[in-house]
Amino acid sequence: MTQHGSGPAGWRAGTSFQEMWRDLLPVGRHPDSRGYRRFAWTGADAECRDWFREQAEARGLVHELDRNGNQWAWLGDPEAGDAVVTGSHLDSVPDGGAFDGPLGVVSSFAALDELLTRGARPTKPLAVVNFGDEEGARFGLACVGSRLTAGRLTAEQAHRLTDGDGVTLPQAMEAAGHDPDAIGADPERLARIGAFVELHVEQGRALDLSGDRVGVASAIWPHGRWRFDFRGEANHAGTTRLTDRRDPMLSYAETVLAARREAQLAGAVATFGKISVEPNGVNAIPSLVRGWLDSRAADQDTLDTVVAGVEKAARAYADAHGVDLDVVRESFTPVVEFDHALRDELARILGRDAELRVPVLGTGAGHDAGILSDRVPTAMLFVRNPTGVSHSPAEHAAEDDCLAGVSALADVLEGLACT
Repeated sequence: MTQHGSGPAGWRAGTSFQEMWRDLLPVGRHPDSRGYRRFAWTGADAECRDWFREQAEARGLVHELDRNGNQWAWLGDPEAGDAVVTGSHLDSVPDGGAFDGPLGVVSSFAALDELLTRGARPTKPLAVVNFGDEEGARFGLACVGSRLTAGRLTAEQAHRLTDGDGVTLPQAMEAAGHDPDAIGADPERLARIGAFVELHVEQGRALDLSGDRVGVASAIWPHGRWRFDFRGEANHAGTTRLTDRRDPMLSYAETVLAARREAQLAGAVATFGKISVEPNGVNAIPSLVRGWLDSRAADQDTLDTVVAGVEKAARAYADAHGVDLDVVRESFTPVVEFDHALRDELARILGRDAELRVPVLGTGAGHDAGILSDRVPTAMLFVRNPTGVSHSPAEHAAEDDCLAGVSALADVLEGLACT
């Protein structure tokens, strides 16, 4: 990065994108899977939070932890209003990749550095944010930090969240030094924000197929999570005749295949990726098989058709095997159309670079920007992912593409926040 000028008083240039990336890379990485286990309110999460605070302080930015555990790094007066905010999250799915979330946070600090070393003079407050518990890997609900802030998750609902070991969210927060009684909607904070722009690695291959490094998001598909509880009868695996069994595993297995079939017919996606079995013994017929369905589609009607089809098939399979079935919708996010004026402004700003073609594309993945979209104007930038693999240690983006994303984000910040 070349120094072209001096930034505002109190600001200091930070370390490069490459150095920040190297510093963050080992945090929460499992030695066997080589994937990341940065779960909310754990030791790895605390290390990520320390890294964020250090990056803020190294630049002379004001570090702030809000009532819901989200971190903010401010340049300018946070109370002034009409702030331009960028950032993402630092937590991960189980054995996730390095780029989903962290690329947006690292790129935000790097873009701020690039913007200010150009000699740009912000006329609005700027901030980098790290939203907590975006992936929902520990407590089963995605985007907890942004949902709480936007009032889309109440404190009472959040207090009922429990991890696989029976630890409640309040207990985990308190153990990490955060007051769980403080959580809740934060409309005053959101009122300060004029625009939120989230940069993210693309979770798909659209940019790779088009040959573009950076894209602008148009919309997030509607998506949700449904829990299917198949209840049968525990019995001995070696002595119970096949005809005498009430085996919920059979109904569950057939439902997994039905989900694939329904998704293919509708041009959508449906995945059973998590399962819990009781009593979970090799030589025991299960009494309970609990599976979680994740389904997404380009529009609401298609999604409803897929989920209804899966549930209808599941109930037929359960009846055939003498099994009871409960279906519970645990979370749902309707289609998110990003703010059209802000999206068009990003396209206009980035269109100034004749060498950068910036397509507009939709995505099936949820993001904090989507959660906040009905409270503040939001937009997203995507960076090319050559394989499309995400939520896996194989997730990757080339350094040149990442740096192109940093420059694009710096251009956007300059266009939105500077004279």
